[in-house]
Amino acid sequence: MKGPLSPRVHGFIDYAGILLLFLAPTLFGFSGTPATILYVVAVLYLAMVLLTAYPLGVAKVIPFPVHGLIEAALSLLFIVAPFLLRFSDVAAARNFYIIGGIALGGVFLLTNYQAAEAPRSLAGERKRRYV
Repeated sequence: MKGPLSPRVHGFIDYAGILLLFLAPTLFGFSGTPATILYVVAVLYLAMVLLTAYPLGVAKVIPFPVHGLIEAALSLLFIVAPFLLRFSDVAAARNFYIIGGIALGGVFLLTNYQAAEAPRSLAGERKRRYV
């Protein structure tokens, strides 16, 4: 995908989104399963962001296009989670998940996933990019 969002801008959106995932249950007043899922997703998402080969990643192990595919899948999962996990009756949680899934899908569609850095191996050297 070659959208208008650069990898750097996408990274800032990722970190803001992680913060929102951590704060959402308190900000929007829900708890239990919906909140627990958000906390787990926030930790896993932070790990993925730190490992992504883009300007705001630290270890640069996960290729940025793979990061994007995970986000696309997560956006769909967020939209259906309230219904699959039976918390659609909790309006604040249901609405957060659906709106969050749509927003994440929008970021996926608007990001240029081909513009990021080449991943490094676990030893730290850059891998060659074959295009």
